[in-house]
Amino acid sequence: MIFVTVGTQLAFDRLIVAVDQWAARNPGTGVFAQVGPGDYRPAHIHSTPFISPVECRERMRSADVIVAHAGMGTILSALELGKPLLVMPRRAALGEHRNDHQLATAARFAAAGRIAVATDTDELGPRLDELDARDAGERISRYASPELLGALTSFING
Repeated sequence: MIFVTVGTQLAFDRLIVAVDQWAARNPGTGVFAQVGPGDYRPAHIHSTPFISPVECRERMRSADVIVAHAGMGTILSALELGKPLLVMPRRAALGEHRNDHQLATAARFAAAGRIAVATDTDELGPRLDELDARDAGERISRYASPELLGALTSFING
């Protein structure tokens, strides 16, 4: 099962259209999407505009693969759960966000080998085809490391 999420604040129809088109070419793959406040309603995947945080967490936990915008909450949750993640960053030039911070976020996590990135709709299908549920990588902790906490404490205490 593939879980798709665009977050709760902004529409991201470009991502949903691309996943819906991929699902039309891969009818045996189960896909569920949280599509947000966008105008597009997919024809080939199950979807709903919004889900609760608890349901989102459970869908992420039970998914084989997660596809999402490049939001930090989604990225960190997928890494914590040890799930393969494909992100398509929102683009300011396309009116999807206020700035291009998601491009920088995606590039940084991709460079670290932690996520797969599709920078546009043409890349999404091939990247999704390549994503292997067995190659999620090492999980991260939901809590800060003792080293980070020590460094922050030292900084604050000066």
